[in-house]
Amino acid sequence: MLPFRSSAAVWELLQSPLRLPLRAALRGPFSGWAAPQPAGREGGFRGFCSPVQGHSDAGSETSADKRRKAGILPSLEDLLFYTIAEGQEKIPAHKFTTALKATGLRTGDPRLRECMEMLKVTVKTTSDGALDRHLFKKCVQSNIVLLTQAFRKKFVIPDFQSFCAHIDELYDKAKNMSGGQVADYIPQLARFSPDLWSVALCTVDGQRHTVGDTKVPFCLQSCVKPLKYAIAVHDHGTEYVHRFIGKEPSGLRFNKLFLNEEDKPHNPMVNAGAIVCTSLIKQGASNAEKFDYVMNFMNKLAGNEYVGFSNATFQSERESGDRNFAIGYYLKEKKCFPEGTDMTSILDFYFQLCSIEVTCESASVMAATLANGGFCPITGERVLSPEAVRNTLSLMHSCGMYDFSGQFAFHVGLPAKSGVAGGILLVVPNVMGIMCWSPPLDKLGNSVRGIQFCTDLVSLFNFHNYDNLRHFAKKHDPRREGGDQRVKSVINLLFAAYTGDVSALRRFALSSMDMEQRDYDSRTALHVAAAEGHAEVVRFLLEACKVNPVPKDRWGNTPMDEAVHFGHHDVVTILKDYHTKYSPQDSAAEKQSAEKNLDGML
Repeated sequence: MLPFRSSAAVWELLQSPLRLPLRAALRGPFSGWAAPQPAGREGGFRGFCSPVQGHSDAGSETSADKRRKAGILPSLEDLLFYTIAEGQEKIPAHKFTTALKATGLRTGDPRLRECMEMLKVTVKTTSDGALDRHLFKKCVQSNIVLLTQAFRKKFVIPDFQSFCAHIDELYDKAKNMSGGQVADYIPQLARFSPDLWSVALCTVDGQRHTVGDTKVPFCLQSCVKPLKYAIAVHDHGTEYVHRFIGKEPSGLRFNKLFLNEEDKPHNPMVNAGAIVCTSLIKQGASNAEKFDYVMNFMNKLAGNEYVGFSNATFQSERESGDRNFAIGYYLKEKKCFPEGTDMTSILDFYFQLCSIEVTCESASVMAATLANGGFCPITGERVLSPEAVRNTLSLMHSCGMYDFSGQFAFHVGLPAKSGVAGGILLVVPNVMGIMCWSPPLDKLGNSVRGIQFCTDLVSLFNFHNYDNLRHFAKKHDPRREGGDQRVKSVINLLFAAYTGDVSALRRFALSSMDMEQRDYDSRTALHVAAAEGHAEVVRFLLEACKVNPVPKDRWGNTPMDEAVHFGHHDVVTILKDYHTKYSPQDSAAEKQSAEKNLDGML
């Protein structure tokens, strides 16, 4: 590129009234260089954004606002329009909504209500259903921050479509599973088809994906236990709640008549603990008031999506609840309830909460609220305190999957709670909530397909609590921006080769980076190292990383050609020696061997 040479004549040209917009533009976005100042001129243009003494930030913002109003700096709405329009003068409304759905947002998202309502009204006023820049700006301006984040891929899962494709594959794999028995201790559960299978997820940014029978209502059953525990802690605090309930896994069946050494239930996820936890909610109120209170909480957790109640299930649970009545009387004998508690009334309330209905979609928002620290992702409302969420996730992790809790914590490593209706409420903290539902259960009372899906999910993605986010290259990290990360990876690799930084290359190799990555000219790190004459880098790439010694760039040049051209004879010698040992047909086997023994080789 030719160097830019400015002069006083150019400065005078910029002073011309006809060039004012150009000069203003040069003063705005391109602050990396400054025009020359004629002698005696003070207080002119300053480069690199260093503030003028006495010049306030408010003044700069005002200046930027003026430029934006003058049309020199585009607004966020304009930038979004040009991004979606792709050179066209108008955007069809369906194109905008399709692009929006690709980011993971739904047109029914409560945060986008104003935008969608305005879009419906505006489209009716157009003959072709398309929006020009002015109409588009009118529609999106109320939600521009959220929409800009979505289209700039600034959500927790940037490449949401690719992630959803992987989820669909895991769903299909689990769908083909057979085995397990549908719970039949009450007729309402026994009526569910064993073929029902659904997965729904909601990220902490409100990105949604569903697959399968996600609109079929089912009862939460034991999946309600962590939610009512969270409500109790939210209302009363940790110290008060755990005067009555322990925090340890019991090591026994969930419905055992057994207490810990302090005569307290072991944890809130077993029936005894859940019954005591129920007694802590809205003490002194009637069951009707308590139920309304909890239902209001559930609606907030679900972002006002479907939450219902199955009276038939409630009646059946109460009629067949002898074991729970036995637990209740045992708890009463051991004085486990707060003073003045009516045990039979509490058991009725307990059965009511087990009979709350959700769909996979609404339950995934509940899980996402837990993943998001108590804020509902699709409404932005704080529902639970951080303390309540932290405690709930901790107990879900250690006690949430009946007698399978230890195995699940070991293999999946995420907080979860299963229910006898076939649901598994899974939380990936700070990322997303997932609800899996399939009625067939294994011998421990967990959904067969749900367990398989959760296990496969953590095998594919590095969501396990103890997965190393930097060095576990065999797993996908959907939180990373794929394209940007690949570009950074190539830049870092080639720059390390250019500077001769063997220690950086060693780190890249140990983190399983592809050491044969190419730039846009198809040049590899070996090309760059050979051209620069870094013999140690060349030797490391060839001997430790087993890279191909004869890759060709877009002009057909190999690393040997580069070394010869620039007169690096020591590099030429290394490359020649390695050429005699290298055979392309064995390169794959050698690379596999190198990966296994890389630590020793380094």
